Amino acid sequence: MIEARGVSVAVDGVSLLAPTDLRVAPGETVAVRGPNGSGKTTLLRVVAGRLTPTAGTVAVAGEPVDDRSRSFRRRLAGAIGLPPFARDLTLREHLTLVATTWGRDVAEAEAAADEVAGGLGLSPLSGRFPHELSSGQRQLAGLATVLVRPFDVLVLDEPEQRLDADRVAAVIAALAHAREAGATILVATHSDRIAAEAADRSIHLAAA
Repeated sequence: MIEARGVSVAVDGVSLLAPTDLRVAPGETVAVRGPNGSGKTTLLRVVAGRLTPTAGTVAVAGEPVDDRSRSFRRRLAGAIGLPPFARDLTLREHLTLVATTWGRDVAEAEAAADEVAGGLGLSPLSGRFPHELSSGQRQLAGLATVLVRPFDVLVLDEPEQRLDADRVAAVIAALAHAREAGATILVATHSDRIAAEAADRSIHLAAA
């Protein structure tokens, strides 16, 4: 489902990602491990179409990555950094808005928003505005905005950031649910727990 061949990124002569090969089979969950500066986030940004590699090729479902393509954007959902939040929309309104953007009617979108919020333990916070959430709650809210939309491939960058153990468990459960629904998942993580409990295997990047 994901195939990268010799992908590397350099900016102003500085290597951000050493040449990397990656293959992720349909329905597989792969954890990307490595120290800070090894290029984990850079690799995910390339796969998600947010960064053009200096060299090499990457394809998703056999097609070149192209974030200008609606079919590509429908196929791949990514949480790489926190999304922008509108100050005057509640968490539930954010999730409902995202769900309707991808074709659900309002009733279906609200049901999807409630289901995703419940799975991540966010239901009691559904009526809060973004500035009323803690950093960990915003982290989960950002993940929720990705999970509430359709996707075949899920790309996540360190979803465990700012989360305590119970909330990491909620992330692992959400990944398991996505995988059971048929998603292919690529997740960069420093969490041994996520790598052990949520991933089929891990790849390790060395410092670029």
